[in-house]
Amino acid sequence: MCLLFSPVRMDDACPSSCICTRGLRTVTCRDGDYTEVPRDMPKWTSTLTLTGSNISTLQRDAFMTNGTELEMTTLSLSYNGIQAIEPYAFLGLSRLHSLDLSHNQLEFISSRAFHGLPDLRSLNLNYSVSPAATAQLSDALNTQSLRNLHRLELAGNKLTSIPLERLDVFNLHELVLINNSIEIIGEENVTSLYQQRRIRVYLSLNPFRCSCELEAFYYWLKNSSQCLDAGRLLCSEPEAKRGIPVEKLRGEEVDCMNENLEAVSYVFLGIVLALIGVVFLMVLYLNRGGIKRWLNNIREACRDQMEVYHYRYEQDSDPRLANVAV
Repeated sequence: MCLLFSPVRMDDACPSSCICTRGLRTVTCRDGDYTEVPRDMPKWTSTLTLTGSNISTLQRDAFMTNGTELEMTTLSLSYNGIQAIEPYAFLGLSRLHSLDLSHNQLEFISSRAFHGLPDLRSLNLNYSVSPAATAQLSDALNTQSLRNLHRLELAGNKLTSIPLERLDVFNLHELVLINNSIEIIGEENVTSLYQQRRIRVYLSLNPFRCSCELEAFYYWLKNSSQCLDAGRLLCSEPEAKRGIPVEKLRGEEVDCMNENLEAVSYVFLGIVLALIGVVFLMVLYLNRGGIKRWLNNIREACRDQMEVYHYRYEQDSDPRLANVAV
């Protein structure tokens, strides 16, 4: 009797508000009222789509059921308002190939958030990472657990740089950085891209600053076919170059040597003009006595001339003086 009425976990049990398809091994939970990942997930689940809920935190062992690992290969957790990912949140998903965390509101990402995902091939974090979590994202991604990652999507996260310290520790084939706040791709990143020629990068809709700091990236863009949207990369600054495709710039426009020479030439011109001014002032100072005499002579000559004009004016205006003069 005790066995008859005791709760029994059924492998085919489907979580409430979800649709389970045993044949396809899929579980779909949309627009539910979940505040955490359901614990009663069927063991046979290969693909889980859990969206439209209010899961603020992915807790440690969120996908472990009584210490049992799931056979899940595809996991979508988009549009759940997730704000934090705790350490080892995905423990138990060692066979996971694809993870979609897009369109969330991540403010905290543990450096061990993605531990336990040795087979992960695709990670989607589009429009999910807040500026406060950018540095944490870099730490979380630079882990050996993601060594087999092929595709990384980071579009729309206001990133100002590539959040990967090194590219050679990954097996990346595609890196999506569309619609961020990247102004400059540093020389170190460019060197990594040259070395990892299998990587294809997407960089459109970033506000590139087309100065000499972009020189290394400019020549990589011109000489490589790794950037698949190269024709859509536009200058944002300076104002004179706004809207111009980066790859359409002339080499001298991003040449640091030319820019430095131009700056030096302006400095040199300023120094020369200053020296001329100093010499002129020194000449005036040394000849101040002669200049004073010269000014006095001019003043006396002007006074004499004015007296002559004044005398003639008085003669012309007074007839009696005119008769006396005759």
